[in-house]
Amino acid sequence: MTDRPTDFNELPSYKPARRSLFSARKFALMASVVAGLGVAAYGLSPSPHSLDIFSTPAHAQVDRQVKQEAQKPIGFADIVERVKPSVISVKVNIKEKVAARDDSGSNEDSPFQPGSPMERFFKRFNGPDGLPPGMRGGPRGGRGAVTGQGSGFFISADGFAVTNNHVVDGADKVEVTTDDGTTYKAKVIGTDPRTDLALIKVEGGSNFPFAKLADGKPRIGDWVLAVGNPFGLGGTVTAGIVSASGRDIGNGPYDDFIQIDAPVNKGNSGGPAFDTSGEVMGVNTAIYSPSGGSVGIAFSIPASTVKTVIAQLKDKGTVSRGWIGVQIQPVTQDIADSLGLKKAEGALVAEPQSDGPAAKAGIESGDVITAVNGTVVKDARELARTIGGFAPGNSVKLNVIHKGKDKELSLTLGQLPNSIEAKADIDGGDKGSSSRGSDVPRLGLTLAPSSTVAGAGKDGVVVTEVDPKSPAAERGFKEGDVILEVAGKNVASPGDVREAIVAARTENKNSVLIRVRSGGSSRFVAVPLAKG
Repeated sequence: MTDRPTDFNELPSYKPARRSLFSARKFALMASVVAGLGVAAYGLSPSPHSLDIFSTPAHAQVDRQVKQEAQKPIGFADIVERVKPSVISVKVNIKEKVAARDDSGSNEDSPFQPGSPMERFFKRFNGPDGLPPGMRGGPRGGRGAVTGQGSGFFISADGFAVTNNHVVDGADKVEVTTDDGTTYKAKVIGTDPRTDLALIKVEGGSNFPFAKLADGKPRIGDWVLAVGNPFGLGGTVTAGIVSASGRDIGNGPYDDFIQIDAPVNKGNSGGPAFDTSGEVMGVNTAIYSPSGGSVGIAFSIPASTVKTVIAQLKDKGTVSRGWIGVQIQPVTQDIADSLGLKKAEGALVAEPQSDGPAAKAGIESGDVITAVNGTVVKDARELARTIGGFAPGNSVKLNVIHKGKDKELSLTLGQLPNSIEAKADIDGGDKGSSSRGSDVPRLGLTLAPSSTVAGAGKDGVVVTEVDPKSPAAERGFKEGDVILEVAGKNVASPGDVREAIVAARTENKNSVLIRVRSGGSSRFVAVPLAKG
Protein backbone atom coordinates (compact mmCIF):
# COMPACT_ATOMS: atom_id res chain seq x y z
CA MET A 1 0.00 0.00 0.00
CA THR A 2 1.35 3.43 -0.99
CA ASP A 3 0.29 6.60 0.75
CA ARG A 4 -0.42 9.56 -1.46
CA PRO A 5 -0.67 13.20 -0.44
CA THR A 6 -4.21 14.33 0.38
CA ASP A 7 -5.47 17.67 -0.91
CA PHE A 8 -7.43 19.00 2.04
CA ASN A 9 -9.15 21.55 -0.27
CA GLU A 10 -10.94 18.69 -2.01
CA LEU A 11 -12.56 17.41 1.19
CA PRO A 12 -15.91 19.01 2.20
CA SER A 13 -14.97 19.26 5.85
CA TYR A 14 -11.63 20.99 5.15
CA LYS A 15 -12.48 24.56 4.14
CA PRO A 16 -10.15 27.53 4.50
CA ALA A 17 -11.18 28.00 8.13
CA ARG A 18 -10.14 24.43 8.88
CA ARG A 19 -6.87 25.01 7.04
CA SER A 20 -6.07 27.88 9.34
CA LEU A 21 -6.75 25.60 12.28
CA PHE A 22 -4.42 23.02 10.76
CA SER A 23 -1.78 25.69 10.29
CA ALA A 24 -2.12 26.71 13.92
CA ARG A 25 -1.68 23.11 15.01
CA LYS A 26 1.34 22.77 12.80
CA PHE A 27 2.78 25.95 14.24
CA ALA A 28 2.21 24.67 17.75
CA LEU A 29 4.09 21.49 16.90
CA MET A 30 6.97 23.48 15.40
CA ALA A 31 6.99 25.77 18.41
CA SER A 32 7.26 22.83 20.77
CA VAL A 33 10.24 21.60 18.80
CA VAL A 34 11.84 25.02 19.01
CA ALA A 35 11.21 25.06 22.74
CA GLY A 36 12.80 21.64 23.04
CA LEU A 37 15.90 22.94 21.33
CA GLY A 38 16.14 25.66 23.95
CA VAL A 39 15.74 28.65 21.65
CA ALA A 40 14.23 30.57 24.59
CA ALA A 41 17.72 30.67 26.09
CA TYR A 42 18.70 33.12 23.40
CA GLY A 43 16.33 35.77 24.79
CA LEU A 44 13.15 34.99 22.88
CA SER A 45 10.36 36.24 25.17
CA PRO A 46 6.77 36.77 24.03
CA SER A 47 5.02 40.12 24.57
CA PRO A 48 2.66 40.44 27.57
CA HIS A 49 -0.39 40.52 25.27
CA SER A 50 0.52 37.57 23.03
CA LEU A 51 -0.12 33.87 23.50
CA ASP A 52 2.71 32.48 25.63
CA ILE A 53 3.14 28.92 24.34
CA PHE A 54 6.38 28.56 26.31
CA SER A 55 4.68 29.02 29.67
CA THR A 56 2.20 26.15 29.45
CA PRO A 57 2.82 23.41 32.06
CA ALA A 58 3.65 20.72 29.46
CA HIS A 59 6.20 22.82 27.62
CA ALA A 60 7.72 24.10 30.85
CA GLN A 61 8.25 20.49 32.00
CA VAL A 62 9.96 19.54 28.73
CA ASP A 63 12.13 22.63 28.92
CA ARG A 64 13.23 21.82 32.49
CA GLN A 65 14.15 18.24 31.53
CA VAL A 66 16.23 19.41 28.55
CA LYS A 67 18.09 21.92 30.72
CA GLN A 68 18.76 19.31 33.43
CA GLU A 69 20.19 16.86 30.90
CA ALA A 70 22.30 19.60 29.32
CA GLN A 71 23.76 20.43 32.72
CA LYS A 72 24.97 16.82 33.23
CA PRO A 73 27.32 15.92 30.35
CA ILE A 74 28.83 12.46 30.33
CA GLY A 75 32.53 12.49 31.17
CA PHE A 76 35.33 10.39 32.66
CA ALA A 77 37.02 12.96 34.90
CA ASP A 78 36.01 11.28 38.16
CA ILE A 79 37.28 7.89 36.99
CA VAL A 80 40.52 9.33 35.63
CA GLU A 81 41.16 11.23 38.86
CA ARG A 82 40.83 7.98 40.77
CA VAL A 83 42.89 5.62 38.55
CA LYS A 84 45.54 7.83 36.92
CA PRO A 85 47.91 7.83 39.97
CA SER A 86 48.33 4.04 39.61
CA VAL A 87 49.78 4.36 36.08
CA ILE A 88 53.54 4.71 35.58
CA SER A 89 55.91 5.56 32.76
CA VAL A 90 58.61 2.93 32.22
CA LYS A 91 62.03 3.87 30.87
CA VAL A 92 64.62 1.25 30.00
CA ASN A 93 68.27 1.24 29.00
CA ILE A 94 69.44 -1.56 26.70
CA LYS A 95 73.16 -1.82 26.02
CA GLU A 96 74.85 -3.10 22.87
CA LYS A 97 72.55 -6.07 22.24
CA VAL A 98 69.97 -4.10 20.29
CA ALA A 99 72.59 -2.00 18.58
CA ALA A 100 74.51 -5.09 17.49
CA ARG A 101 71.38 -6.66 16.03
CA ASP A 102 70.61 -3.48 14.16
CA ASP A 103 74.07 -3.47 12.55
CA SER A 104 73.09 -6.45 10.42
CA GLY A 105 70.52 -4.31 8.66
CA SER A 106 68.31 -7.34 8.21
CA ASN A 107 65.43 -6.88 10.61
CA GLU A 108 64.15 -3.37 9.92
CA ASP A 109 65.30 -1.79 13.21
CA SER A 110 63.44 -4.39 15.25
CA PRO A 111 64.44 -4.45 18.94
CA PHE A 112 63.16 -8.01 19.38
CA GLN A 113 64.96 -11.34 19.11
CA PRO A 114 65.09 -12.60 15.49
CA GLY A 115 62.31 -15.07 14.86
CA SER A 116 60.45 -14.20 18.07
CA PRO A 117 56.66 -13.65 17.99
CA MET A 118 57.05 -9.93 18.77
CA GLU A 119 59.58 -9.49 15.96
CA ARG A 120 57.10 -11.02 13.51
CA PHE A 121 54.43 -8.70 14.84
CA PHE A 122 56.83 -5.76 14.50
CA LYS A 123 57.42 -6.54 10.83
CA ARG A 124 53.72 -7.02 10.21
CA PHE A 125 52.50 -3.86 11.90
CA ASN A 126 55.34 -1.41 11.18
CA GLY A 127 57.21 -0.84 14.38
CA PRO A 128 57.30 -1.50 18.11
CA ASP A 129 55.33 0.39 20.70
CA GLY A 130 58.15 0.36 23.21
CA LEU A 131 60.69 2.60 21.45
CA PRO A 132 59.77 6.14 20.40
CA PRO A 133 60.53 7.44 16.90
CA GLY A 134 64.14 8.43 16.38
CA MET A 135 65.38 5.99 19.04
CA ARG A 136 64.74 2.70 17.31
CA GLY A 137 67.75 0.57 16.44
CA GLY A 138 70.36 2.39 18.51
CA PRO A 139 73.86 3.36 17.47
CA ARG A 140 75.64 1.44 14.77
CA GLY A 141 78.61 -0.79 15.38
CA GLY A 142 77.49 -2.45 18.61
CA ARG A 143 78.50 0.44 20.89
CA GLY A 144 76.40 2.62 23.17
CA ALA A 145 72.89 2.02 24.45
CA VAL A 146 69.28 2.40 23.40
CA THR A 147 66.64 4.11 25.52
CA GLY A 148 63.12 2.77 25.28
CA GLN A 149 59.90 3.97 26.83
CA GLY A 150 56.67 2.23 27.72
CA SER A 151 53.92 2.20 30.31
CA GLY A 152 52.80 0.13 33.27
CA PHE A 153 50.66 0.21 36.41
CA PHE A 154 50.92 -0.74 40.07
CA ILE A 155 49.00 -3.81 41.22
CA SER A 156 49.94 -3.58 44.90
CA ALA A 157 50.91 -0.88 47.40
CA ASP A 158 54.37 -2.37 47.92
CA GLY A 159 55.50 -1.52 44.38
CA PHE A 160 54.74 -4.54 42.18
CA ALA A 161 53.78 -3.33 38.70
CA VAL A 162 52.74 -4.85 35.37
CA THR A 163 54.14 -3.93 31.96
CA ASN A 164 54.90 -5.67 28.66
CA ASN A 165 57.72 -8.16 28.21
CA HIS A 166 58.83 -6.36 25.05
CA VAL A 167 59.19 -3.10 27.01
CA VAL A 168 61.73 -4.51 29.51
CA ASP A 169 63.18 -7.43 27.52
CA GLY A 170 66.97 -7.28 27.68
CA ALA A 171 66.97 -4.11 29.79
CA ASP A 172 70.08 -3.37 31.83
CA LYS A 173 68.36 -0.56 33.71
CA VAL A 174 64.69 0.12 34.46
CA GLU A 175 63.28 3.33 35.88
CA VAL A 176 59.67 4.32 36.45
CA THR A 177 58.11 7.73 36.83
CA THR A 178 54.88 8.03 38.80
CA ASP A 179 52.01 10.39 38.10
CA ASP A 180 53.40 12.99 40.55
CA GLY A 181 56.71 13.11 38.68
CA THR A 182 58.80 11.06 41.11
CA THR A 183 61.36 8.68 39.56
CA TYR A 184 62.20 5.30 41.10
CA LYS A 185 64.50 2.44 40.19
CA ALA A 186 62.86 -0.90 39.40
CA LYS A 187 63.94 -4.47 38.85
CA VAL A 188 62.44 -7.15 36.62
CA ILE A 189 60.90 -9.97 38.67
CA GLY A 190 59.88 -12.17 35.76
CA THR A 191 58.74 -12.15 32.13
CA ASP A 192 56.55 -14.28 29.90
CA PRO A 193 57.29 -13.83 26.19
CA ARG A 194 54.37 -16.04 25.14
CA THR A 195 51.82 -13.54 26.49
CA ASP A 196 54.14 -10.50 26.35
CA LEU A 197 53.72 -9.76 30.08
CA ALA A 198 56.30 -8.75 32.67
CA LEU A 199 56.28 -8.11 36.41
CA ILE A 200 58.57 -5.45 37.85
CA LYS A 201 59.18 -4.28 41.43
CA VAL A 202 59.63 -0.59 42.16
CA GLU A 203 62.11 0.13 44.92
CA GLY A 204 61.84 2.96 47.45
CA GLY A 205 58.20 3.02 48.46
CA SER A 206 55.53 1.03 50.26
CA ASN A 207 52.32 2.98 49.80
CA PHE A 208 51.85 3.27 46.05
CA PRO A 209 48.34 3.78 44.61
CA PHE A 210 47.41 0.63 42.70
CA ALA A 211 44.77 -0.61 40.29
CA LYS A 212 42.56 -3.69 40.53
CA LEU A 213 42.35 -6.26 37.75
CA ALA A 214 38.76 -6.79 36.65
CA ASP A 215 37.03 -10.07 37.41
CA GLY A 216 34.49 -9.98 34.60
CA LYS A 217 34.89 -10.07 30.86
CA PRO A 218 34.19 -6.82 28.96
CA ARG A 219 31.35 -6.71 26.49
CA ILE A 220 31.69 -5.43 22.96
CA GLY A 221 30.58 -1.80 23.05
CA ASP A 222 31.69 -1.12 26.64
CA TRP A 223 33.57 2.11 27.31
CA VAL A 224 37.33 1.82 27.75
CA LEU A 225 39.95 4.31 28.96
CA ALA A 226 43.60 3.88 27.95
CA VAL A 227 46.14 5.60 30.21
CA GLY A 228 49.85 5.61 29.44
CA ASN A 229 52.98 7.21 28.06
CA PRO A 230 52.52 7.59 24.27
CA PHE A 231 55.61 8.99 22.51
CA GLY A 232 57.05 9.74 25.95
CA LEU A 233 54.13 12.04 26.85
CA GLY A 234 53.35 10.66 30.30
CA GLY A 235 49.92 10.68 31.93
CA THR A 236 47.90 10.67 28.70
CA VAL A 237 44.27 9.52 28.76
CA THR A 238 42.24 8.45 25.73
CA ALA A 239 38.76 6.95 25.49
CA GLY A 240 36.91 4.59 23.18
CA ILE A 241 34.97 1.36 23.21
CA VAL A 242 35.66 -2.36 23.13
CA SER A 243 35.51 -3.13 19.41
CA ALA A 244 35.91 -6.92 19.50
CA SER A 245 37.21 -9.78 21.65
CA GLY A 246 39.07 -13.04 21.15
CA ARG A 247 41.34 -11.54 18.50
CA ASP A 248 44.20 -13.61 17.04
CA ILE A 249 46.98 -11.36 15.71
CA GLY A 250 49.42 -14.13 14.88
CA ASN A 251 51.52 -13.61 18.00
CA GLY A 252 51.20 -17.21 19.22
CA PRO A 253 48.83 -19.97 20.30
CA TYR A 254 47.70 -18.01 23.37
CA ASP A 255 46.35 -15.02 21.43
CA ASP A 256 43.04 -13.88 22.94
CA PHE A 257 43.22 -10.11 22.64
CA ILE A 258 40.59 -7.48 23.37
CA GLN A 259 40.37 -5.05 20.46
CA ILE A 260 39.75 -1.42 21.44
CA ASP A 261 39.44 1.83 19.50
CA ALA A 262 40.74 4.14 22.23
CA PRO A 263 43.76 5.89 20.63
CA VAL A 264 46.88 3.90 21.60
CA ASN A 265 50.31 4.78 20.26
CA LYS A 266 53.95 3.76 20.66
CA GLY A 267 54.84 4.12 24.30
CA ASN A 268 51.39 2.98 25.48
CA SER A 269 52.73 -0.59 25.63
CA GLY A 270 52.19 -2.12 29.07
CA GLY A 271 49.67 0.52 30.09
CA PRO A 272 46.21 -0.33 31.43
CA ALA A 273 42.85 -0.24 29.69
CA PHE A 274 40.28 0.70 32.35
CA ASP A 275 36.56 0.03 32.39
CA THR A 276 34.04 2.53 33.76
CA SER A 277 34.33 0.94 37.21
CA GLY A 278 37.98 1.96 37.31
CA GLU A 279 39.22 -1.63 37.04
CA VAL A 280 41.81 -2.86 34.54
CA MET A 281 40.12 -4.87 31.79
CA GLY A 282 43.35 -5.38 29.85
CA VAL A 283 46.99 -4.46 29.25
CA ASN A 284 47.64 -2.57 26.02
CA THR A 285 50.28 -4.43 24.05
CA ALA A 286 50.05 -3.78 20.29
CA ILE A 287 48.50 -1.65 17.59
CA TYR A 288 47.66 -2.15 13.95
CA SER A 289 49.12 0.83 12.16
CA PRO A 290 50.28 1.28 8.56
CA SER A 291 51.50 4.77 9.53
CA GLY A 292 53.02 4.08 12.95
CA GLY A 293 50.33 6.06 14.80
CA SER A 294 46.87 5.20 16.04
CA VAL A 295 44.27 4.32 13.43
CA GLY A 296 41.72 3.11 15.95
CA ILE A 297 42.80 -0.53 16.22
CA ALA A 298 44.66 -1.58 19.36
CA PHE A 299 44.95 -4.86 21.25
CA SER A 300 44.91 -5.53 24.99
CA ILE A 301 45.74 -8.67 26.97
CA PRO A 302 42.62 -9.65 28.99
CA ALA A 303 42.72 -9.21 32.77
CA SER A 304 42.00 -12.93 33.25
CA THR A 305 45.24 -13.82 31.44
CA VAL A 306 47.16 -11.15 33.33
CA LYS A 307 46.03 -12.55 36.70
CA THR A 308 47.17 -16.08 35.89
CA VAL A 309 50.53 -15.09 34.45
CA ILE A 310 51.43 -12.44 37.04
CA ALA A 311 50.62 -14.80 39.93
CA GLN A 312 53.21 -17.29 38.62
CA LEU A 313 55.79 -14.59 37.87
CA LYS A 314 55.47 -13.24 41.40
CA ASP A 315 55.74 -16.72 42.88
CA LYS A 316 58.68 -18.13 40.89
CA GLY A 317 59.68 -15.64 38.19
CA THR A 318 58.61 -17.89 35.31
CA VAL A 319 55.42 -19.40 33.90
CA SER A 320 54.85 -23.17 33.69
CA ARG A 321 52.15 -24.41 31.34
CA GLY A 322 50.50 -27.75 30.84
CA TRP A 323 51.39 -29.67 27.68
CA ILE A 324 49.90 -32.69 25.94
CA GLY A 325 52.38 -32.94 23.04
CA VAL A 326 50.37 -32.59 19.86
CA GLN A 327 50.48 -30.55 16.69
CA ILE A 328 46.96 -29.21 16.23
CA GLN A 329 45.09 -27.24 13.62
CA PRO A 330 41.60 -25.74 13.19
CA VAL A 331 38.71 -27.84 11.93
CA THR A 332 37.56 -26.02 8.80
CA GLN A 333 34.22 -26.72 7.17
CA ASP A 334 35.95 -28.72 4.42
CA ILE A 335 37.76 -30.84 7.01
CA ALA A 336 34.55 -31.32 8.99
CA ASP A 337 32.78 -32.54 5.84
CA SER A 338 35.64 -34.91 5.04
CA LEU A 339 35.50 -36.39 8.56
CA GLY A 340 31.72 -36.54 8.62
CA LEU A 341 31.44 -34.08 11.51
CA LYS A 342 28.24 -32.13 12.09
CA LYS A 343 30.03 -28.94 13.13
CA ALA A 344 33.38 -27.36 12.26
CA GLU A 345 34.50 -27.31 15.90
CA GLY A 346 37.29 -28.76 17.98
CA ALA A 347 41.02 -29.16 17.41
CA LEU A 348 42.34 -31.58 14.79
CA VAL A 349 45.43 -33.53 15.82
CA ALA A 350 47.86 -33.30 12.91
CA GLU A 351 50.51 -35.32 14.70
CA PRO A 352 51.09 -36.45 18.29
CA GLN A 353 54.64 -36.03 19.52
CA SER A 354 56.36 -39.32 20.23
CA ASP A 355 56.48 -40.12 23.93
CA GLY A 356 54.27 -37.11 24.70
CA PRO A 357 51.27 -37.37 27.08
CA ALA A 358 48.78 -37.51 24.21
CA ALA A 359 50.58 -40.30 22.36
CA LYS A 360 50.86 -42.33 25.57
CA ALA A 361 47.12 -41.90 26.14
CA GLY A 362 46.33 -43.27 22.68
CA ILE A 363 45.61 -40.10 20.70
CA GLU A 364 46.43 -40.47 17.00
CA SER A 365 46.73 -38.29 13.92
CA GLY A 366 43.27 -37.42 12.60
CA ASP A 367 41.63 -37.42 16.03
CA VAL A 368 39.56 -34.37 16.90
CA ILE A 369 39.68 -33.14 20.51
CA THR A 370 36.24 -31.73 21.31
CA ALA A 371 36.26 -31.10 25.08
CA VAL A 372 38.54 -30.78 28.12
CA ASN A 373 37.10 -31.87 31.47
CA GLY A 374 33.63 -31.62 29.97
CA THR A 375 34.08 -28.07 28.61
CA VAL A 376 33.57 -27.82 24.86
CA VAL A 377 36.62 -26.83 22.79
CA LYS A 378 35.61 -24.52 19.95
CA ASP A 379 38.89 -24.39 18.06
CA ALA A 380 42.60 -25.16 18.21
CA ARG A 381 43.54 -21.87 19.90
CA GLU A 382 41.01 -22.49 22.66
CA LEU A 383 42.50 -25.94 23.28
CA ALA A 384 46.01 -24.44 23.54
CA ARG A 385 44.83 -21.78 25.99
CA THR A 386 42.84 -24.27 28.07
CA ILE A 387 45.66 -26.80 28.39
CA GLY A 388 48.19 -24.00 28.99
CA GLY A 389 46.06 -22.78 31.87
CA PHE A 390 46.63 -26.01 33.82
CA ALA A 391 49.76 -26.66 35.82
CA PRO A 392 52.02 -29.52 34.71
CA GLY A 393 51.22 -32.76 36.53
CA ASN A 394 47.46 -32.19 36.56
CA SER A 395 45.21 -34.93 35.24
CA VAL A 396 42.65 -33.98 32.58
CA LYS A 397 39.94 -35.79 30.65
CA LEU A 398 39.74 -35.27 26.90
CA ASN A 399 36.75 -36.03 24.69
CA VAL A 400 37.99 -37.21 21.31
CA ILE A 401 36.42 -38.22 18.01
CA HIS A 402 38.50 -41.19 16.84
CA LYS A 403 37.68 -42.68 13.44
CA GLY A 404 34.16 -41.32 13.66
CA LYS A 405 33.45 -42.51 17.20
CA ASP A 406 33.40 -40.58 20.49
CA LYS A 407 35.68 -41.67 23.28
CA GLU A 408 37.05 -40.23 26.52
CA LEU A 409 40.70 -40.36 27.51
CA SER A 410 42.53 -39.39 30.69
CA LEU A 411 46.11 -38.16 30.70
CA THR A 412 48.61 -36.39 32.94
CA LEU A 413 49.90 -33.10 31.62
CA GLY A 414 53.58 -32.59 30.98
CA GLN A 415 55.37 -29.23 31.08
CA LEU A 416 55.46 -27.13 27.96
CA PRO A 417 59.08 -26.95 26.77
CA ASN A 418 60.60 -23.49 26.43
CA SER A 419 61.27 -24.16 22.78
CA ILE A 420 60.48 -26.97 20.40
CA GLU A 421 62.68 -27.18 17.33
CA ALA A 422 61.25 -28.71 14.19
CA LYS A 423 63.80 -30.03 11.72
CA ALA A 424 63.12 -30.54 8.06
CA ASP A 425 62.98 -34.15 6.96
CA ILE A 426 63.61 -33.41 3.30
CA ASP A 427 66.76 -32.08 1.70
CA GLY A 428 65.50 -29.85 -1.06
CA GLY A 429 68.76 -30.22 -2.97
CA ASP A 430 68.17 -33.93 -3.57
CA LYS A 431 64.66 -33.75 -4.94
CA GLY A 432 65.83 -33.86 -8.52
CA SER A 433 67.49 -37.25 -8.04
CA SER A 434 64.18 -39.11 -8.20
CA SER A 435 62.20 -40.11 -11.21
CA ARG A 436 59.39 -37.83 -12.34
CA GLY A 437 56.81 -39.93 -10.52
CA SER A 438 53.18 -40.82 -11.36
CA ASP A 439 50.35 -38.41 -12.01
CA VAL A 440 47.24 -38.28 -9.82
CA PRO A 441 45.02 -36.18 -12.11
CA ARG A 442 42.08 -35.70 -9.72
CA LEU A 443 44.40 -33.88 -7.33
CA GLY A 444 46.73 -32.25 -9.85
CA LEU A 445 49.80 -33.84 -8.25
CA THR A 446 52.68 -35.94 -9.49
CA LEU A 447 53.89 -38.34 -6.79
CA ALA A 448 56.76 -40.74 -6.14
CA PRO A 449 57.40 -43.16 -3.26
CA SER A 450 59.47 -41.53 -0.51
CA SER A 451 61.97 -44.36 -0.68
CA THR A 452 62.96 -43.20 -4.18
CA VAL A 453 63.74 -39.64 -3.10
CA ALA A 454 66.96 -39.05 -1.18
CA GLY A 455 66.36 -37.49 2.22
CA ALA A 456 62.58 -37.99 2.13
CA GLY A 457 62.51 -40.83 4.63
CA LYS A 458 60.64 -44.10 4.27
CA ASP A 459 57.01 -43.11 4.89
CA GLY A 460 54.49 -41.79 2.41
CA VAL A 461 54.82 -40.42 -1.10
CA VAL A 462 56.67 -37.28 -2.20
CA VAL A 463 55.10 -34.52 -4.30
CA THR A 464 57.44 -34.08 -7.28
CA GLU A 465 55.23 -31.73 -9.31
CA VAL A 466 52.11 -29.61 -8.73
CA ASP A 467 49.72 -28.46 -11.45
CA PRO A 468 49.47 -24.70 -10.73
CA LYS A 469 45.78 -24.70 -11.70
CA SER A 470 44.84 -27.71 -9.57
CA PRO A 471 42.84 -27.88 -6.30
CA ALA A 472 46.00 -29.08 -4.56
CA ALA A 473 47.91 -25.97 -5.62
CA GLU A 474 45.11 -23.80 -4.26
CA ARG A 475 45.44 -25.60 -0.92
CA GLY A 476 49.17 -24.86 -0.68
CA PHE A 477 50.79 -28.13 -1.83
CA LYS A 478 54.31 -27.68 -3.15
CA GLU A 479 57.13 -29.79 -4.51
CA GLY A 480 58.88 -31.71 -1.73
CA ASP A 481 55.81 -32.18 0.49
CA VAL A 482 55.29 -35.72 1.74
CA ILE A 483 51.77 -37.20 1.76
CA LEU A 484 51.41 -39.62 4.68
CA GLU A 485 47.67 -40.41 4.70
CA VAL A 486 44.72 -40.07 2.38
CA ALA A 487 41.20 -40.45 3.78
CA GLY A 488 42.58 -41.95 7.00
CA LYS A 489 44.72 -44.59 5.26
CA ASN A 490 48.51 -44.71 5.16
CA VAL A 491 49.93 -44.47 1.65
CA ALA A 492 53.26 -45.72 0.31
CA SER A 493 52.81 -45.34 -3.46
CA PRO A 494 50.92 -43.22 -5.99
CA GLY A 495 48.65 -46.25 -6.51
CA ASP A 496 47.61 -46.15 -2.84
CA VAL A 497 46.67 -42.48 -3.27
CA ARG A 498 44.58 -43.22 -6.36
CA GLU A 499 42.76 -46.08 -4.62
CA ALA A 500 41.92 -43.87 -1.63
CA ILE A 501 40.52 -41.20 -3.96
CA VAL A 502 38.40 -43.73 -5.85
CA ALA A 503 37.02 -44.98 -2.54
CA ALA A 504 36.18 -41.43 -1.47
CA ARG A 505 34.31 -40.78 -4.71
CA THR A 506 32.45 -44.07 -4.34
CA GLU A 507 31.24 -42.77 -0.97
CA ASN A 508 30.05 -39.59 -2.75
CA LYS A 509 32.51 -37.35 -0.90
CA ASN A 510 33.20 -33.94 -2.40
CA SER A 511 36.67 -33.69 -0.85
CA VAL A 512 39.37 -35.96 0.51
CA LEU A 513 41.35 -35.38 3.71
CA ILE A 514 45.12 -35.64 3.25
CA ARG A 515 47.80 -35.57 5.95
CA VAL A 516 50.90 -33.91 4.56
CA ARG A 517 54.30 -33.27 6.07
CA SER A 518 55.92 -30.03 5.00
CA GLY A 519 59.33 -29.33 6.47
CA GLY A 520 59.25 -30.48 10.06
CA SER A 521 55.52 -30.25 10.72
CA SER A 522 52.41 -32.11 9.66
CA ARG A 523 48.96 -30.83 8.81
CA PHE A 524 45.67 -32.03 7.36
CA VAL A 525 44.35 -30.55 4.15
CA ALA A 526 40.88 -31.12 2.68
CA VAL A 527 41.28 -31.14 -1.11
CA PRO A 528 38.16 -30.93 -3.34
CA LEU A 529 37.86 -33.80 -5.80
CA ALA A 530 37.73 -32.82 -9.45
CA LYS A 531 34.47 -33.72 -11.21
CA GLY A 532 34.28 -36.19 -14.03
